[in-house]
Amino acid sequence: MTEKTVLNATHRALGARMVDFGGWDMPINYGSQIEEHHAVRRAAGMFDVSHMTVIDLHGARTREFLRHLLANSVDKLKVHGKALYSCMLNEQGGVIDDLIAYYLGEEFFRLVVNAGTRAKDLAWIEKLAAAFDVQVKERPEFAMIAVQGPHARAKVLDLLHEVDRSRIEKLGKFSAAAAQGPHGMPLFVARTGYTGEDGFEIIVPNEHAIALWESLAAVGVAPAGLGARDTLRLEAGMALYGHEISEQINVFEAGLERYCKLEKGDFLGSAALREFHLHGRLTRRLTGLEMMDRGIARDGYKVFSLSGDEIGFVTSGSPAPFLKKNIALALLPPDLLTGAEVAVEVRGNRVTAKVVPTPFYRRPKKQP
Repeated sequence: MTEKTVLNATHRALGARMVDFGGWDMPINYGSQIEEHHAVRRAAGMFDVSHMTVIDLHGARTREFLRHLLANSVDKLKVHGKALYSCMLNEQGGVIDDLIAYYLGEEFFRLVVNAGTRAKDLAWIEKLAAAFDVQVKERPEFAMIAVQGPHARAKVLDLLHEVDRSRIEKLGKFSAAAAQGPHGMPLFVARTGYTGEDGFEIIVPNEHAIALWESLAAVGVAPAGLGARDTLRLEAGMALYGHEISEQINVFEAGLERYCKLEKGDFLGSAALREFHLHGRLTRRLTGLEMMDRGIARDGYKVFSLSGDEIGFVTSGSPAPFLKKNIALALLPPDLLTGAEVAVEVRGNRVTAKVVPTPFYRRPKKQP
């Protein structure tokens, strides 16, 4: 049975086009995906991401457990609310999922994992947590709304209780704090996102989610669907599970080695990654492509050298509305230099593309 977030009826009342996304009935757009994309790049947009899974971990050995579970180093998390991005790996070094971990106390950490991998992630975490006597608690009573864009933080700050406003305004990137929203609703406000823009991801009890959504709309935040979220994250060169990362794609191939701290000691998958790293067996790496001719590269399309040899495949591709180009991410030989030309097979035709740096889009350093 398809799951529904608490905002489902709200999306339908707004005329959203709904689709099945990882077993959830979610809005793909509210009329124009391109307009929603531009709203986020130019002002502020909001996404219902309540399908994401919030998992709270409790226990005296929680930090020790996360050292074992995650590739990144949780020892960097010492200040309440501080967060980090990491991957959970299998023994072969493949990615089970990517996630964000929050430090809420020496015996209390929070994880936010992907919707499509929820059952797998929970089973994996619960199995491994037992040996550390860590309590694993899923929090389905929470919804989550992401507010992103150059004006996003200001829009959210306008809705906060006066005593919280200056504190949340000073919140650093990858940090979170509790705050009171409209009508005193309790919020967990994190300065994180998945669009390449600044903003917040807000965890809110289900019973307050509709009121928060309506309050954001009232101050001019535009509803945006998962279609725009995907084109935004692609412009920003961000990985999507099942595309750029999977159990068959390791962190070196995905270009995520900066989030994999082999020097911290042993963790799940570290032995395989050390072996991989020491023997230089990297045969493919995530690479940015810009289409030179007409044609859109899609997930799974084959990539060829100009001499005709098959050299890899596209992991994600689409038009980039803000950049006005067709772009893609692909797993290709690591020795391809910026500017090198390749051919992507698009509906039986080979379309020329060139290798470009990622991210394709970088947020301007100075924004309102």
